[in-house]
Amino acid sequence: MKNVTDSFVFLGHWPSAGSFGFNTDILATNLINLSVVLGVLIFFGKGVCVSDLLDNRKQRILNTIRNSEELRAKAIEQLEKARARLKKVEMEADQFRVNGYSEIEREKMNLINSTYKTLEQLENYKNETINFEQEKAINQVRQRVFQQALQGALGTLNSCLNNELHLRTINANLGMFGAMNEITD
Repeated sequence: MKNVTDSFVFLGHWPSAGSFGFNTDILATNLINLSVVLGVLIFFGKGVCVSDLLDNRKQRILNTIRNSEELRAKAIEQLEKARARLKKVEMEADQFRVNGYSEIEREKMNLINSTYKTLEQLENYKNETINFEQEKAINQVRQRVFQQALQGALGTLNSCLNNELHLRTINANLGMFGAMNEITD
């Protein structure tokens, strides 16, 4: 405990002018470093709403999945109806076995094939929708993060450039542009 209070007493007795040196007091330097890091994080982290974007996207994807599951349930219901119809057709087939067994068998296969095709199409649609929404969410998050990083970099760059350095940078870029024009001509 004495070291902590000594570090604060030490901070209060800095010389007003004179030498520059290293502070070997670990607690005091850690407090300064932590305060600088927290300040930077709070300053640059104000507008970041990536979690809100992800939550919204997650809700949309869950809604799409829910809708797809409802469509799947309807398709299963249709399959059950088709099976019931198939049973009915099979009972009629027993009655008309002599006259039209091949025709009934053909209808049965067509009904089963069309139902399975419908189920496959619905499953493919669900998977395509999920993949599309995931890609869309990822692209939006990437774009948002890129924009925020670019804004942060421009802000940092503008705050670090003084007039003289800014003019030298502009002149150097103009010189490179002029050299590129001479090469292309």
